[in-house]
Amino acid sequence: MVPDEPPHTSEPKAPGTVSAEDGAELLAIARASIRHGLDVGEPLPVDLEEMPVALRRPGASFVTLEIEGALRGCIGSFEAYRPLASDVSHNAYAAAFRDPRFPPLSPKELTELELHLSLLGPPVPLEVVGEAELLAILRPGVDGLILEDGGRRGLFLPQVWEQLPDPVDFVTHLKRKAGLPDDYWSPGMRCWRFVVEKVAAE
Repeated sequence: MVPDEPPHTSEPKAPGTVSAEDGAELLAIARASIRHGLDVGEPLPVDLEEMPVALRRPGASFVTLEIEGALRGCIGSFEAYRPLASDVSHNAYAAAFRDPRFPPLSPKELTELELHLSLLGPPVPLEVVGEAELLAILRPGVDGLILEDGGRRGLFLPQVWEQLPDPVDFVTHLKRKAGLPDDYWSPGMRCWRFVVEKVAAE
């Protein structure tokens, strides 16, 4: 009999494949919400009755904005708590106008804007006893990671591996993002990993 797999090695599940049509709809919602934000200063209200069933289900998304390949904003949800279409609308608006790293998007930037959506699968807790164990099980290029301790929390999408391919650097920079020291670890540290489905304009 095969023994049960230890909790810390369980692999996260993908959020579920979004059809090409639904992906295009999500991108259209994101861009329309940014236009709406420029006009009235708030996210686009989404009529869920007009949405496909898949976009009415709870979903967690991150919206990344780029101009000429440079980051222009990135905001998202750590967990699924509202309909996916609404989540994308709110996060697109927030990425354009509420990311504290950038000034609010200007109208002239809209035509240059590239939108990328990441749909998050359910986060899986990692029961690790130390940073070395965490580093040993992370899958570069595949896993997104959430760290939390003492009320501080940070998240990296799997795409961050492109800039930080070494697991040590990946975890160190995520601790910085969470407001924790580079060499920090405690028995109270909580870790989750997840995978994403990417949606981008063709």
